[in-house]
Amino acid sequence: MSSITSIVYKPKGSPKTQDHYVRVPVETAALIAGYGIEGDKKGGHRKRQLNIMSLEMVEQLRDEGYKTAPGELGEQIVIAGLDVAALAKGERLQIGESACVEIVGVREPCERFARIQGKSAASAEGRVGVLAKVITSGTIQVGDEVKVLVQV
Repeated sequence: MSSITSIVYKPKGSPKTQDHYVRVPVETAALIAGYGIEGDKKGGHRKRQLNIMSLEMVEQLRDEGYKTAPGELGEQIVIAGLDVAALAKGERLQIGESACVEIVGVREPCERFARIQGKSAASAEGRVGVLAKVITSGTIQVGDEVKVLVQV
């Protein structure tokens, strides 16, 4: 069974920093259709509403010397037991009882990621998860089951 191990977000009004990601870990969050995590400064983008990673990749990156405390990779949701990198554009995930998200593409590390991590962006290419948009609103929490709904 796949499940959420971490949820973080960037509260509205958070300062922009150059040397780290501003993320607040939470046990529970509301996903809002067409927006992302309620109250998230990064929410509302047409495609880039959520950054999702697999716990197994976070652990691998930690072993390679990356900073991996919750949110330090720029992720918002971490899922154990699911190969997030294998998800294709258009696949949907049910998170918890009712929330549904759709994968919109592979998340690529940017220069800011490289600066924060002290490593090249190329070293993390294809390994920092996927971008998703929220299709159906719902409350999620750490420990919630995650199911793949649509195989494309």
